Amino acid sequence: MNRFRTTGLPASIRGTLPTYLDASVTPPSHRPRLLLVDDEPRVLASLQEMLKGCGYAISTAASGNEALACLAEQRFDLVLLDLLMMDVDGHEVMDFINQHDIKTDVIVVSGTVGIDSAIGALKRGAHDYLRKPFSREELLRTVDNALRQRDLQQTNRRMVAALALSEKKYRYLVDASPDMIYMLGHEGRFTYVNDRACQMLGYEREELLGQHYTALLHAEDHERALYVFNERRVGERASRDVELRVTCRAGQQHTHDAADTSVMTISLNAIGMHREKRDPHTPTYVGTYGIARDVSARKRAEAVIHHQAYHDILTDLPNRVLFKDRLGLAMLQARRKRTELAVMFIDLDRFKLVNDTLGHGHGDKLLQQVAQRLKDCLRKGDTLARQGGDEFTIVLPDLRSRDDARVVADKFIERLQQPFDLEGNEVHISASIGVAIYPEHGESIDELLRNADIAMYRVKDLGKNGHAFYDPSMHDALHQNVALEQHLRRALERNELEMYYQPQIDAASGRIIGAEALMRWNHPVRGLIMPGEFLPFAEESGLIVPISEWMIDTLCRDMAQWGTDGADQLTLSLNLSPHYLDHSKFFETMRNALERYDIGPGRIAVEITENICIRNPQYAIEQLKKLGQLGVSVAIDDFGTGYSSLAYLHRFPIHTIKIDQSFVQQISDEDGHYPVVLAIISISRGLNLDLVAEGVETEVQARYLRAHGCSTMQGFLFHRPMPLGGFVNVLNS
Repeated sequence: MNRFRTTGLPASIRGTLPTYLDASVTPPSHRPRLLLVDDEPRVLASLQEMLKGCGYAISTAASGNEALACLAEQRFDLVLLDLLMMDVDGHEVMDFINQHDIKTDVIVVSGTVGIDSAIGALKRGAHDYLRKPFSREELLRTVDNALRQRDLQQTNRRMVAALALSEKKYRYLVDASPDMIYMLGHEGRFTYVNDRACQMLGYEREELLGQHYTALLHAEDHERALYVFNERRVGERASRDVELRVTCRAGQQHTHDAADTSVMTISLNAIGMHREKRDPHTPTYVGTYGIARDVSARKRAEAVIHHQAYHDILTDLPNRVLFKDRLGLAMLQARRKRTELAVMFIDLDRFKLVNDTLGHGHGDKLLQQVAQRLKDCLRKGDTLARQGGDEFTIVLPDLRSRDDARVVADKFIERLQQPFDLEGNEVHISASIGVAIYPEHGESIDELLRNADIAMYRVKDLGKNGHAFYDPSMHDALHQNVALEQHLRRALERNELEMYYQPQIDAASGRIIGAEALMRWNHPVRGLIMPGEFLPFAEESGLIVPISEWMIDTLCRDMAQWGTDGADQLTLSLNLSPHYLDHSKFFETMRNALERYDIGPGRIAVEITENICIRNPQYAIEQLKKLGQLGVSVAIDDFGTGYSSLAYLHRFPIHTIKIDQSFVQQISDEDGHYPVVLAIISISRGLNLDLVAEGVETEVQARYLRAHGCSTMQGFLFHRPMPLGGFVNVLNS
């Protein structure tokens, strides 16, 4: 019968039980603590004497209850326990030890000869059983064996605990890894996958285990993967950073729709696993250990960067780098097949006007729409590229004849002439297209592009909106233009520029009331050159600024030389470039010239094209108001040919509008109806502006204009432009 319970222990013992019972394993490097338990004092003293001097820390208990109290309060490595005690016997003490999981070993020291007592002790976990009487050597040997075995068991428990902790850490690190970690058997089937692999691939672990690796591979990567997933090498020779494509279930984890798959790119490292046989030099291959990282985002980023490096961001067309590469390949194919190809250079006409008028945002949208229209006209094997700005290039391989390129160019022109809708703004543009044929017009990439560009500029010179094939004579003309520009730079220094004057008359009286100043270039070789031929070069090169300043100075100087009566009543108009009007020194230059030659500002009229009003309206208003404050009047030249808004005529300090000669030349019948001319005359009346018709060459034109209210005219019918001397003679006659 069990004669004790923990609830029956003294309160002092019960209070210490939790701390004691939860104590951890005793470290191995300590002085062994022994508890000697016997209710016979002589036996207890004898045991203590035999163990004395052996390096043990010895405690004694003279009864079972005293032993229980010691066990509850202290930790012991070994208990030497008598079985037969009056209060609590040894079996009950061992039951107490087992019930409370006290980490101590027990050696039973008993004088009883009954086999049942020994069996009962061993069943309760006693390490050994010493029967009284025993020798000191036997006792010491038994105690030493028990303590050694205890140390071994504790060391083993620590190793097992460390191994379990290590495995727990390993599993945590493996499952928490951002990479996929797997193991394959020697047949190539998955024997282990971590949680990350399941998450990224979209499969349950049970679905992957036992599955052959080829079930996940992209079909095109099977052959290359054979050497990675069946990797047998180790160390530095193992596979590293091999990129493969695998199929995974798209969407969230644990999706079981097998048809819903996507492709993921992984970077994989693999190493062989081997088990040694008796001969360590011939280990047995047992499988593969591998780590894979999802590099799909990096591959997509690389693809985007690569695409942007070779494509125009705005239109998504190939850029000049990719275009040259494709042109080079097309030339190689044409050389092998002995066929021709065409290179086109396209420049949009009037694009800058749209950009300046509606803004760069609308200009970008226009370029995108142009790119789409051009693409719609091409074959699958043709290449359309954007060179930059409003310039496009095209390569047309496998030409059957030159007419193929001509047909495509005509399609381009036809499609681009159709109106463009830019957020409610209807815009019309055209294009100038130059064409060069390989190998006739060049056998290198740069030569073909240069010659196509030359042909395009030839179209520009001829009035734009068309196409032309390269011809060697164009190259000569280009050289002439380059030489012309170089000579123009020296024309100012050599005093080769001259001002001509075309009188403006009152048609009713025939009296000269003004004149328009026109510039001519007395070229030492080519003779008299009209401004339409050299001013475009001046605009492009920036020479228009010093040339315009020369014009202002010369005009005021010539006016100061007039000695004719009534000449101080004439108004002299000067047509200035919009580029020069944007120049910050324009107003100061005009004012200084008037002061230097003592010319009244009211005798000067500055003619501007109507497009100046929409390039930068606010700046134009400021500049023209300064002129008005100075006393200089402003006229709009070529009215009706541009994009001016009638609202601008109210905002700008404009005094005169001029009917462009293209409208005047349409007048062929005095009784005819010419609505544009009539509309301009009506506008001038409504806004109380002066009106001048230019380019009047026939009496019919003069009578029609006079009959409808326009009395101030200039043109060959009255006078041609003439140098200063001739103009003074006309005034004096």
